[in-house]
Amino acid sequence: MMQEVKIASSRVAVLIGKKGATKKELEVKTHTTITVDSKEGLVKVESSEEHTISLLRAVEIINAINRGFSPERAFEMIEDEDLLFDVIDLSSMAEGPRQLDRLRGRIIGKDGSAREQIEDMTDVEISVFGKTIALIGYPEQLKTARAAIDMLIEGVPHENVFAFLDRKKKEAKQNMISYYY
Repeated sequence: MMQEVKIASSRVAVLIGKKGATKKELEVKTHTTITVDSKEGLVKVESSEEHTISLLRAVEIINAINRGFSPERAFEMIEDEDLLFDVIDLSSMAEGPRQLDRLRGRIIGKDGSAREQIEDMTDVEISVFGKTIALIGYPEQLKTARAAIDMLIEGVPHENVFAFLDRKKKEAKQNMISYYY
């Protein structure tokens, strides 16, 4: 099996790591062989038939690193197979660079406070990078984080979004309590 992934030239060094350590660790943990063409930003991921799922996970991790996540954060997806990776493309929602900056700014918030608050309230890792917002989390939390980000994109005031997240967090806690009792 083989898959190719195109990554930004600015993220090639991050994927490779110091003396190739990140690439080597990814290869070992996913039973894959990774070839990086640093000039083209083309990454080739290969594995045997029996490691197809590992190959797909390796591609997801490479995409996560490409979308601004640190290798450490992206590698969490190897340890926990229930974690999902999702990308929201802002380019179709913005009519120009200024609107794109405004959307990114709403999601990041002052000094990263909005992004941090969404991460804290949903347990989802968020990376705002270029024209995309990437998320790593469990399915239910991912759905909630994505809904909050969509609300911010639509222009809903931050305090309303945080009130929504607070409600969702209380609902989840209530569901956990009733699940155990």
